[in-house]
Amino acid sequence: MKEWSLYCLSLHNNSYLPIVQPMAKIDSKFVEIDWRQRPVRVEHVWLSPERVGAPLIVFLHEGLGSLAMWKDFPQQLCDAAGSRGLVYSRPGYGRSTPRASDEIWRNDFMHQQALEVLPALLKALAIDTRAQPPWFYGHSDGGSMALLYAAHFPDALAGAVVAAPHILVEDLSVSSIELARQAYLETDLRARLAKYHDEPDSPFWGWNRIWLDPAFRSWSIEAEIATVRCPVLALQGLDDEYGTLRQIHGIAERLPQTGLLELAHCGHCAHRDQPEKVIKAVTQFIHNHNRGDIS
Repeated sequence: MKEWSLYCLSLHNNSYLPIVQPMAKIDSKFVEIDWRQRPVRVEHVWLSPERVGAPLIVFLHEGLGSLAMWKDFPQQLCDAAGSRGLVYSRPGYGRSTPRASDEIWRNDFMHQQALEVLPALLKALAIDTRAQPPWFYGHSDGGSMALLYAAHFPDALAGAVVAAPHILVEDLSVSSIELARQAYLETDLRARLAKYHDEPDSPFWGWNRIWLDPAFRSWSIEAEIATVRCPVLALQGLDDEYGTLRQIHGIAERLPQTGLLELAHCGHCAHRDQPEKVIKAVTQFIHNHNRGDIS
């Protein structure tokens, strides 16, 4: 009961869901892609497009995230790094095409997003990943997708920042996701998610059901990421309620080019809990590894 009470407290004091701020005021645009024999519209926004020739950072959100839920962190990071940014909501999230009510996400849902949706989106937006490979900032599930993309398209990415990524399923993750299920059914969590998603049941049940599916307990990308060649910065909060240091240490064991950042007084959302430290580390990471000039 103590763990449940603490989790409810974190929900009620808004530590899990951020308050809508500047990002929500930006008019997002939509692009249509063909995915699995159906048209899908993807909500997105460009940040600082006037920085022509500057590095591009693509932001991949968490399992309950969306374009709006990032708040103003992407713009702050882009300003510090002198880069451009692309923020988008995956299909099923935000204002993108929602998940169909009968659509059940399977064990390969992250692979589908990383290896099918993301390349289609980059192509639709005329991003030439060969001429100027982008940088990825992926959070949680988005971090796992960044690693999968880097493993399968090794020449199409300049570098990856993965915050609280998952490379395997831990008991802690499952326990916290079960608490999220209870909160969704018993508290105002659904109403609060509705501020960020046109249809909150779409992302929540898609994400929650697969993570709590017993068949998903064996999910792992530990071996698959061994082919990643680009620089990686992996960061984790020491108070993360969805994963332990086993995740980023496992990445570093397989990818010697990985830099690690362990953040004290930080939960699952490092960009919310320790934004200054994250921005400083990511900016330095890009400066150290960028193949071109940062304007």
